[in-house]
Amino acid sequence: MTDATPGAPRAIDWELVIGLEVHCQLKTHSKIFCGCATSFGAPPNANTCPVCLGLPGALPVLNARAVQLATRASLAIGCTVHGTSVFARKNYFYPDLPKGYQISQFDQPIATAGAIVVDETSEPPRAIRVHRVHMEEDAGKSVHDRFRDATAIDLNRAGTPLVEIVSEPEIHSAADALSYLRRLKQILEYTEVSDANMEEGSLRVDVNISIRPRGQSTLGTKTEVKNLNSFSSAERAIEVEFARQRALLEAGGRVEQQTLLYDEKKNQVRAARSKEGSHDYRYFPEPDLPPLRLTPEFIEAERATLPELPAAKRRRFAAQYGLGAADIEQLIADRTLAACYEDVARQAGDARRAANWMLGPVLAAVNTSGRPLVEHPVGPERLGALIQLEARGDISNTAARQLFVLMESEDTAPLALATREGLLQVSDDAALVSWIDEVFAESPVEAARFLAGERKLQGVLVGQVMKKSKGAADPKKVNQLLAARAG
Repeated sequence: MTDATPGAPRAIDWELVIGLEVHCQLKTHSKIFCGCATSFGAPPNANTCPVCLGLPGALPVLNARAVQLATRASLAIGCTVHGTSVFARKNYFYPDLPKGYQISQFDQPIATAGAIVVDETSEPPRAIRVHRVHMEEDAGKSVHDRFRDATAIDLNRAGTPLVEIVSEPEIHSAADALSYLRRLKQILEYTEVSDANMEEGSLRVDVNISIRPRGQSTLGTKTEVKNLNSFSSAERAIEVEFARQRALLEAGGRVEQQTLLYDEKKNQVRAARSKEGSHDYRYFPEPDLPPLRLTPEFIEAERATLPELPAAKRRRFAAQYGLGAADIEQLIADRTLAACYEDVARQAGDARRAANWMLGPVLAAVNTSGRPLVEHPVGPERLGALIQLEARGDISNTAARQLFVLMESEDTAPLALATREGLLQVSDDAALVSWIDEVFAESPVEAARFLAGERKLQGVLVGQVMKKSKGAADPKKVNQLLAARAG
């Protein structure tokens, strides 16, 4: 972009560079180095013991289930899982870190070099590379609003098992960052590595942001916006910090490397502390834990547990069912929903109608009831039979929706219900003509105008016939008979 004034300086086209660090709580019943529970919502400091309180003489013991889940997560995002990784002490002093250090992994993480596809439609599919995955324990939580003029410390989260998933700094827009985060969250949920509940802190995001003139290869000075607990907050924080850094540099200032916090109410970032480098943490190998060694057999056993992952499911749904991208995205948003859809599509023999029913009446009913989809009383077999009745023209769409509501409260086959309720669609010409005659007799003005050539009234008359037949009339045949009568 250039200024229109002759001789004016060229405005800088700034490129945004983003790297994401995602902290994911592993779905274990106990903490990573002790037997304390990881349950959410316990009274403050209830889930603690000498190990997670950092008391002298207490020794960590690695949770085998946490290792399994960390391995599974790494494989699901295409990483190389290493046979040997090493735990290290990350030293810093903060009130919610009772030991004065965090057990993490540094120069030998459990896995490296993965990727997350953010756009399957491009050729080749566009992906964001994952630099590394490492295991670590969570810190406690500082609570600033419990007591006046005092900060309380809750150590229930101290020692909770995490994996940190670090992207390469190759994301260049808030939209791509959001796509990466959503795809990653979906993978973690599909593989049951984590519940990824951001409201409960099971998934948190740190965003590293720098800017540089477009075309330049050297990275600018980065800042880190910490502990974002929603995707919308991450998106807004990126935009705000991009604008702040751009304005600062264009005014002749310089960006300082620092840690920032995002204020949702003010839509602003504020400095928390200067940004540490790895040397500031004085990493050294954890002396109380030996190197973690994983056999090839263990790694392959975890690979075998992986389900069909979302990217593969997107491609298959498009090829097998001929569905559009928007419908596919909704159907595979949840692994249970995707499986239920496929069951219904098989029973119905009509993938498109099955998708419409799943994304329409079924999800609406589930949301209204508050029950999980798997507990909905209309299972795939009965729903498939209902869709078949509609597809054959035995019942109208209106009647099908009426039957669906009835099927929620009684375990009866849809054909039997349709027969009992008089909802089977009538295609017999004599019956349809009789209803048309009654409508003409009851609405002589509209009938006369229609027969005189006012064709827009045909829809009104069809509606009256459908009402008189209580939805049983075949609307296609009604339209044909009305058109024939009008000549």
